[in-house]
Amino acid sequence: MNLESMIIVFCAGVVELWLAIPLGFLMDINPIITAILSASSAIVAVLVVTLLGDNLRNRFLQWKYHDDKTLEKSRLYKVWNKYGVVGLGLTSPLLFGAPLGAAVGIALGTEKERLLLWMSVGIILWSAGLTVAGVMGLLAFESIVK
Repeated sequence: MNLESMIIVFCAGVVELWLAIPLGFLMDINPIITAILSASSAIVAVLVVTLLGDNLRNRFLQWKYHDDKTLEKSRLYKVWNKYGVVGLGLTSPLLFGAPLGAAVGIALGTEKERLLLWMSVGIILWSAGLTVAGVMGLLAFESIVK
């Protein structure tokens, strides 16, 4: 375990949480450090998207929907009204990545602080869960091989 491998895992976590955790295992980084690096990097990505998102939201809505009535008729908007920011924050790190989930939340007009809170909770939960699953899988594999 060296600094270069931790930087690589951090950079991979900015892009995708699913990539950072197995990469940390491959680079022989302690699982706790892997979980911390992957979670913190995904939170950094969400923070960047959240801070830069307002201008992009306005441009995207104008390009895609042209007005608010068209947006309100979309399927995405209906799902948003059903599950909200909590559902997005808890599921998006697993389903389609934290940066994209943050972009969707910003596009749908979520308050930045609330989005950042729930995305962070989801990222931490999934990071811990995936790390534990990876460790358990490696332990099971080692016991089978022996």
